[in-house]
Amino acid sequence: MNFLFLFMDGVGLGVNDPAINPFARAEMPNLEALLDGKKLLSKSAPLENGKASLLSLDAHMGVPDLPQSATGQGTLVTGINIPAEIGKHYGPKPNPEVAKIIQENTIFGVLSSKGLKSALLNAYPEPYFEGIRSGKRLYSAIPLAVTSGGVALKASDDLFAGQAFSADFTGEGWRRQLGYAETPLMSPQDAGKQLARVAMDYDFAFFEYWPSDFAGHKQDWDSALSQLKVIDGVLGGLVEAWDHDAGLILITSDHGNMEDLSTRRHTANQVPGLVIGSPDLRAKFVTNLQTLADVTPAILSMYD
Repeated sequence: MNFLFLFMDGVGLGVNDPAINPFARAEMPNLEALLDGKKLLSKSAPLENGKASLLSLDAHMGVPDLPQSATGQGTLVTGINIPAEIGKHYGPKPNPEVAKIIQENTIFGVLSSKGLKSALLNAYPEPYFEGIRSGKRLYSAIPLAVTSGGVALKASDDLFAGQAFSADFTGEGWRRQLGYAETPLMSPQDAGKQLARVAMDYDFAFFEYWPSDFAGHKQDWDSALSQLKVIDGVLGGLVEAWDHDAGLILITSDHGNMEDLSTRRHTANQVPGLVIGSPDLRAKFVTNLQTLADVTPAILSMYD
């Protein structure tokens, strides 16, 4: 069983209004091909067809106010309703209370105890590791879950070897923003194909896409639309190269944000649960999938 968890930070299911929602404005032919010609909007879920399932997932989980990154991401990788446990949504990075729950319940640790091979496919540059070692930088929820589960983070060597990916998928950010001039570049389509090949080397692979949350907070239309074009290309390559009978792809988020550029804040919207794979595998996975807290139990059930 192969499972690819493609986490998109700050992406909710918004309204069909091109004035505020990039998902309503952007042309995303590969995504729309999966959704019977529909866009990724609140009115499109639920949807079930021969290619994909689209669910609307609750990021509030019974706790009022706007969902936040640390508790939302922590819930996704533990199966614990962390906002309910601590009595609030919290973020962006885990406080000691949230960190303890993640460290003790991380899905990466559970999978390792079952003898399964997992990985975070993001590559991190050396200054990131230096910041962690010096104490000047703290782990966000996802790398905290990975390292707490005994899985090493991937570095620049892995990126150059084609075994890890830059946050923008194509490698351009590492060249322009980080100064790694020799970073290999890929088209979005090729990045998607490579993502499928690498992910299928693991029982469970995770990728964290965070630029979407940045665009939402900055209300940056140019960035949002540019990202959606790349993401759609990656999705096209990924779906083409994926073995749909051998595993599942899940695309989901921790809270809404980029789907409503009328505000810099997170939103109260539900988040997408887009599941790609064979109908039989999807049917088992989505049976009890309603909130973020249901994601890890559903993933673990696939290995029973």
